[in-house]
Amino acid sequence: MPRDDFRDARLPADERATRLLRELTVEEKCHQLVSVMPWTLVRADGSDSYEAEEWLTHPPGHVAQLIADTPVKLAQLVGSIQRQAVERTRLGIPVLFHQEALSGFLAGGHMSFPTGTGLAAAWSPELVQEMSELIGRQMVRTGVRHALSPVMDVALDPRWGRVHETYGEDPYLSAALSVAFTRGLQGDDLSRGVLATGKHFLGYAAPVGGVNTSAYEGGMRQTRDLFAYPFEAAIQLAGLRSVMNSYADVDGIPVGASREVLTDLLRDVLGFDGFVSSDYTTLDQLVDRQRVADTAAEAACLAIAAGLDVEMPKPYGYGHVLAEEVRQGNADIADVDMSVWRVLRAKFELGLFESPYPAEHIDVAAVAAEGTELSQELARRSVVLAKNDGVLPLARGLRAAVIGPHADAAKLQFATYTYPSWREATDAVLDGQLGNMLGTDDVTTPWYRALVTPVDPERLVHERFGARSIVEEITDYAGQVRTEQGTTLTGSLGEDAVARAVEIARESDVVVLALGGASLWFTGQRTEGEASDTADISLPAAQTRLAKAVAATGKPLVVVLVQGRAYALPEVVRNASAIVMASYGGPFGSKAIVEVLFGVANPSGKLPYSVPRHSGQIPVHHHQKTGSGYRSPLPPSVGRHYLDLEATPLYPFAHGLSYTDFALDDLSHDERIDTEGTARIALTVTNTGAMRGTSVVQLYVRVNTKGITRPAQQLAGFCRVEVAPGESRRLTFRLAAAQLGYTNVGRDFAVEPARVDFFLGLDSDDRRVDGSFDLVGKPRVLTSAERAFLSEAVAERV
Repeated sequence: MPRDDFRDARLPADERATRLLRELTVEEKCHQLVSVMPWTLVRADGSDSYEAEEWLTHPPGHVAQLIADTPVKLAQLVGSIQRQAVERTRLGIPVLFHQEALSGFLAGGHMSFPTGTGLAAAWSPELVQEMSELIGRQMVRTGVRHALSPVMDVALDPRWGRVHETYGEDPYLSAALSVAFTRGLQGDDLSRGVLATGKHFLGYAAPVGGVNTSAYEGGMRQTRDLFAYPFEAAIQLAGLRSVMNSYADVDGIPVGASREVLTDLLRDVLGFDGFVSSDYTTLDQLVDRQRVADTAAEAACLAIAAGLDVEMPKPYGYGHVLAEEVRQGNADIADVDMSVWRVLRAKFELGLFESPYPAEHIDVAAVAAEGTELSQELARRSVVLAKNDGVLPLARGLRAAVIGPHADAAKLQFATYTYPSWREATDAVLDGQLGNMLGTDDVTTPWYRALVTPVDPERLVHERFGARSIVEEITDYAGQVRTEQGTTLTGSLGEDAVARAVEIARESDVVVLALGGASLWFTGQRTEGEASDTADISLPAAQTRLAKAVAATGKPLVVVLVQGRAYALPEVVRNASAIVMASYGGPFGSKAIVEVLFGVANPSGKLPYSVPRHSGQIPVHHHQKTGSGYRSPLPPSVGRHYLDLEATPLYPFAHGLSYTDFALDDLSHDERIDTEGTARIALTVTNTGAMRGTSVVQLYVRVNTKGITRPAQQLAGFCRVEVAPGESRRLTFRLAAAQLGYTNVGRDFAVEPARVDFFLGLDSDDRRVDGSFDLVGKPRVLTSAERAFLSEAVAERV
């Protein structure tokens, strides 16, 4: 049998991986499990780095965060590194490049899309899949085949700065979008697709105190039934091929060192069959932060035994260190072999051995325009009309005063994990304002100086994406527009700045007060982002002071809140004539907001999180357990849960108004189904207003099981439906009994006989149509593969 028989493309990927694994030395195996930074291998012009020859003796399996200003330059660098691996190493194993893709392919010259909570507010899985299909094609074109997206964390704590990366507070909505994103990236044939990575497994978005990387404190039922739900759905319905560990501890063990989490739960219970990618510096943190190991070698032994397959972004415990631990008998070669096999199989599935190089010709202008209409539509669908006393839509030709830190700042529409935000952070490193996270300033500074030229971020988003600020967009509709910033996001610009804002407010017909937050990478004024958590989620005091001063003029006040997570709103904002909430919408975020303000678009966005009245209410998610939080019944003679405040949210999950009205009626449903059956629930939606509109009809259930406290309600389905004035649609939901499973008293995951109460409405508190059915028959213990995760919903003309 020839030694290179692994190259036979007729063989299945797992067999080829097995054959190649036999050819590798221990050192080569351990280096297939490491990632390196690109400058380790090449200079910015594509020539060898001074370390290249040394690395090519034991080539790495992965390359991290190769970002260039154009797709042509990116493809050139990918090609240079890939030729090193394929043509200049003993076995010619291609490397696997990874990159972020949360809001579009994080690389210069590619379209950007709304951040995670913006995608969630659109309630449009089909468009998310279309978006990720495009991202996949773009990544394949440049030779980058591993995406570190999507974020599948269920975010219950708005103090945590990374909420905007998630799909919000609900596990079902998160699952629907995670499945769509994964399907789009990976496709039906991985040889033409990109590996998706579900992150961060597990409990990362529920950190103690809302502080990033803190421990996750949750029981087994909450872990499996709630936080694992999106991951499990993506594994079973979309074949998710990569998972990234959380930085958190779970039950006292860091996930990166937890076999219970990464093997027993993820693989044995949830059925995951891909490879686990470490979040950056996970092994370093086992030593330096969590202190469960004294050395890199000890961390490596813990991680490989747990089932952590690949170390990113650069070697600390794997590579040479892990190889020595194998030789010393401290690490099991069987664990190493399994991890290497998983990586090699993925490379064969991707077709990297047959087609390792990027596209030879890339049309830069055509690539930059890809996804323009899709980005606009997602931004438009993500805008939420939270309140309207009739002032909206605004009349064209009026005099508008546009005031606030978001008034004339298009760059603030781009959150972390977009190219403009990355450029702003990189420019800060080059200017000496920000230290490099990875501690390699001496290398990265010349590398990036050769690749990018510092540019004002506002100029960059205008020139590269055609992005415009809210003020610029309003000039297309208003007769006269005047603007004043009034305040920064978190600090004062002085009394004169506020006075100027008040003056233009007095001379206007309406005030558009553009407030909110900013998500940035460790630089600038920000209210959200990685390692940018807040103990108090109130709107910053400087913005509240500005709002009070402007409101005192008595002019109609329309508040626009640009935010990636919930803020507790001051009274002056709550009392505004209208409130519009929008995520970091990307290039067309401002355009989408203004189209809603002037009625060019009828708003259809729905909040992917509950908005609390005060920071002290956290958590305030809609699926709180029966008898807990604001879902707890009040004792006799007690008027409300708190002495000083209502316990209910200011705006519930899935809240969002329209410029038209919808009636829901004519309910019909099954009265009884078997534990192996499917319930049919149908109703009619009618547009009773004068404008064509779209809404999201939602199905919520309460499963009245025995012995276990369950959520008071769970989202179990939704259908986005567009209806003309006076017209109706008949909606039918099909809800499988296997979707109603849970971890029972005996700690089995099962669907059991119960009465199932349900309601349908336009938000999580809208119970205008309700009913129940009986779930009968024998209890069914379900494997992950036997579960149902998403209901079916069909809309038909009446």
